[in-house]
Amino acid sequence: MALTQRLQMRQSQALVMTPQLMQAIKLLQLSNLDLAAYVEGEIEKNPLLERADDGAADGLAESPGAPPEADGSAVDGEGAAADRIDDSLETSRSAIEERLGTDLENEFPDEPGANPDAGALAPPSDWSGVGAGGHERGDINLESFVTAEPTLADHLAEQLALAIDDPVRRMIARYLIDMIDEAGYLTGSLASVAEKLGAPLAEVEAVLAIVQGFDPPGVGARSLTECLAIQLKERDRFDPAMRALVERLDLLAKRDLAALRRICGVDDDDLAEMIAEIKRLNPKPGLAFGSTTVQPIVPDVYVRPGPDGGFVVELNSDTLPKVLVNQRYHAELARSAGTASAKTYLAESLQSATWLTRALDQRAKTILKVAIEIVKQQDAFFVRGVQHLRPLNLRTVADAIGMHESTVSRVTANKYVATNRGIFELKYFFTAAIAAADGGEAHSAEAVRHRIKQLIDAESASDVLSDDTLVERLRAAGIDIARRTVAKYRESMRIPSSVQRRREKLAALP
Repeated sequence: MALTQRLQMRQSQALVMTPQLMQAIKLLQLSNLDLAAYVEGEIEKNPLLERADDGAADGLAESPGAPPEADGSAVDGEGAAADRIDDSLETSRSAIEERLGTDLENEFPDEPGANPDAGALAPPSDWSGVGAGGHERGDINLESFVTAEPTLADHLAEQLALAIDDPVRRMIARYLIDMIDEAGYLTGSLASVAEKLGAPLAEVEAVLAIVQGFDPPGVGARSLTECLAIQLKERDRFDPAMRALVERLDLLAKRDLAALRRICGVDDDDLAEMIAEIKRLNPKPGLAFGSTTVQPIVPDVYVRPGPDGGFVVELNSDTLPKVLVNQRYHAELARSAGTASAKTYLAESLQSATWLTRALDQRAKTILKVAIEIVKQQDAFFVRGVQHLRPLNLRTVADAIGMHESTVSRVTANKYVATNRGIFELKYFFTAAIAAADGGEAHSAEAVRHRIKQLIDAESASDVLSDDTLVERLRAAGIDIARRTVAKYRESMRIPSSVQRRREKLAALP
């Protein structure tokens, strides 16, 4: 068979992931905080982008894709605005004197140093800024006077300077302080510390004992048992019975009071008093220092009851970045751009700015479209509560709005909706389906989880419901569910087993 060369033309279709498409997909799944940070970075990089508030102030920004009027009125208005701005910014001497209505040679004797012969005030001295009547400087930053909250490491370092004089021990203590996490616990082993520092293990343990005596009590502990023991020693309450109780915290978590009474050798009243003492201790003493600011959830969508009995869905405008393309600045730069590289950079900046504004607008429309469809699918939830939540998957919403499932998944990620029943993540409304016992409409997994919690909250100490009993109750209510599924839902809600719940309820009885 002879090998020959030839040319062929083939026509095919393929999805090409352009950089703009990849960036648009990324914008969809960003939260409002991440989106604001991203847009802020784009404004810093692109000279043609500016915030809508800034553009509204000077009237220079224009929305992308808005063509001028055919009769040229928009262009004329723009030129008139430019003339007004140029007149107001005239800085010649004659223009300034005309606006002020006086000559620049005029002197004001009240100004410091205006006329030395007329008894002018002396300039403020270096000491005039001290005290209540000091000279006010314009370069003073009030934020520099705000005291930062001390961290746990700073608090321990201050005590270290007074507790240890030996430089070797101080170095070991400083190393141990750096190993203490934000909760106050020592991470890592002392053997590795001794090996890295080249110090005897007994010396490291002795320094750790000194650090564990610092404030707050319990800091530097290697386990919860040691943390509680340090605090009890500080209160002089670490007797043999309390030591036995602290060493068997697993029985305390299970509420096995009979085993604890037997191990500690105390009666019911003493055991109750010891447990109350344990509850008053702080299991994470380090969290009192250097706490981080908790960022509240800002909803992206609002859902409120409408006047016609339906629901009104609207976007939270505060979470939408408002950016515009400064077309006038682009025109000025285009006239002054002389090199090919400058023209290329300007064209790329205009294309990027225009694309970003359109991508943000498309992102907002997509979020609103998905939110409206979710409200339509879960209208019973907004009217009657979580027990009427319907099973819902991404495909149902995607088919209803004519989008792909991956797009709906990205839109609902990190997005929150404020409703008359609280703030929920959009993914909260997508739940699995659990078949009905009578063959009717399927039940939502979240609604079944809520039903299990209701049954457990209503139980009494004499009638604690086991998982098998919960299955029977749910099947009587028309929910076909297995026992392992009930156990999985119960554990996901951090509800203990029936044995532990019975012990807790009996212990709480007077």
